Amino acid sequence: MEPSPRPAPQPPDEVEHLKARIAALERTAPPRHREHHRLRTSGSVVVIVIASLLSLISVLAVWTSDIVGNTDRYVSTVAPLATDPAVQDAVTTRVTQVVLDQIDVNGLVKQLSDAAAEQGVPAPLATLIGGLSGPITSGLNDLVHTTVDRVVTSSAFESIWVDANRLIHTALDKALTGKGGGAVTLTNNQVGIDIAPIVAKVKTELVDAGLGIASKIPEVHTDFVVFQSEDIGKVKTYFRLLEIMGSWLPLVTVLVAAGGVFLASNRRRGLVGAAVGVALAMLLLGIVLTVFRAYYLDRLPPGANQAAAGAVYDTLIRFMRASIRVVFAVAVVTALGALLIGPSRAAVAIRTACRRMVDALREVLFGIGMRLGPVGPFVHRFKRWIGALILAVAAVVLATWNYPTTAVVLWITLVVLLAFLIREFLDTGPGPGTVTGPDGAPGPGPGTVSGTGPPTHA
Repeated sequence: MEPSPRPAPQPPDEVEHLKARIAALERTAPPRHREHHRLRTSGSVVVIVIASLLSLISVLAVWTSDIVGNTDRYVSTVAPLATDPAVQDAVTTRVTQVVLDQIDVNGLVKQLSDAAAEQGVPAPLATLIGGLSGPITSGLNDLVHTTVDRVVTSSAFESIWVDANRLIHTALDKALTGKGGGAVTLTNNQVGIDIAPIVAKVKTELVDAGLGIASKIPEVHTDFVVFQSEDIGKVKTYFRLLEIMGSWLPLVTVLVAAGGVFLASNRRRGLVGAAVGVALAMLLLGIVLTVFRAYYLDRLPPGANQAAAGAVYDTLIRFMRASIRVVFAVAVVTALGALLIGPSRAAVAIRTACRRMVDALREVLFGIGMRLGPVGPFVHRFKRWIGALILAVAAVVLATWNYPTTAVVLWITLVVLLAFLIREFLDTGPGPGTVTGPDGAPGPGPGTVSGTGPPTHA
C-alpha cells in the first residue's frame, strides 16, 4: 500500500503579503527620495508665500493704475463726494472764508453811513450806523454762508465737481507720479483742487441777492485740499512704480502661484495652500488700510475737517477694498473646491449626497421616457476634459469682467456648480442608458440607478 501524497503547502494570503511588501518598501525607501520630497515641499511653500505677497502688491498696483491711468474710473470714484455731507460742509466753510476775506466790511459800513447821510438821516444816527460793523459782519457772514451752502448743495456744484475732476485728472497723475500738469497741485504735501469756479458761482448769487459789493470780489484761485500727508512727497515714487506694474503684475502672480502648486508633491494640497495664502494676504491688506486710515486722520493739521478727510479717504480706496473682497472670495472658493475633491470624509459625504441626488433625478426622468442617447457615453468618456473646460470658461469670464464684485464671484461659482451637476447628470456610463457603479462597471441596465459611492472624477 502506497502512502498518500502530502497536501501542497498553501500560499500566504495575497493581500497580507502585498501589505507587508508595501510596508517593507516604505521602510527601505532611499534617503535620496525622501530628501527630494522635502526639497519639493519646501520649495513649493517658498514660492506660494512669494505669490501671496505678490497678490497683495498686485491689488495695490491695479488700484493705482486705475485711479491714475483711467480718467473715467477716477471720475466715477470721486463723483459721490459732491453729495457727501461732510465734504459739502468742508467746502462750504472753505469757500465762505475765502469770500469773506475778499469783502471789505469797513468799506461797506462806511458806504451805508454815507448813504444814510445823503438821505438826510440825522448825524447822530449816521454815526450810529458807522458803529454797527460787528452786527453787519455777523449778518454778512450768515448771508454768505447761506448762499455758499445753497450753491454747494445744488446740482450745479455736482456738475462743477465732476467737470473739475475730469479736467484735473492728468494733474492728479502729476501729484501722485510726478508727471503731467493741471489744477491739482502738490504743494506743502497737499493734493488740492482749485475752487475758483465755486467762488465765481457764489459771487453771482450774492450779487443777485442784492449785495452789490460782492461784484468787486476778484477772481480767486485757492485750493480745497483733497488729500494731505507729510509723506506724500516720498510716496509718489512708489505710486509711479505701482502704476507701471498694474497691467502685468497680476498675471505674474498667477503664474508664480501656479508654479508653487505644480512644484508641490501633493498638488491638491498645494492649491489649497496657495488659495489660503492669498486669502490671508487680502485679510492683511484690509487690516492695513483700516489702521492707516486712523493713522492718516490723527496726523491731519489742527482745524482740519476729519469727517471730510475720512470721506475722501474711504472714497479713494473704495475700488481697492472691492478688489480685496473679490480676490478674497476667489481664494476662498478655490480652497473650498480643492478640499471638496479631496479624500476627506466630509468631502466624500458631500460628493456622495450630490451624486445620489443626481441619480434620483435621472431615475425619475428615465422612468417617464427620457433618453440621452449617445450623449451619456460621450460625457462619460470626456468627463475630465468637460470639467476642465467649465473651470477654464469660468476663469476667463472672471478675468475679463470689467471690475467684478463679490456678487459676481458668487454667481460664477453657482453657475460652475450647476454645470458640474449637469455634467454628472449627463454621465450615464460607457454604454447607452447605463449608469456606472463605483468601480466603473456598467450598471444593471437602461434607466436603472446604481453606484451611490463617491464619484471618481473631479
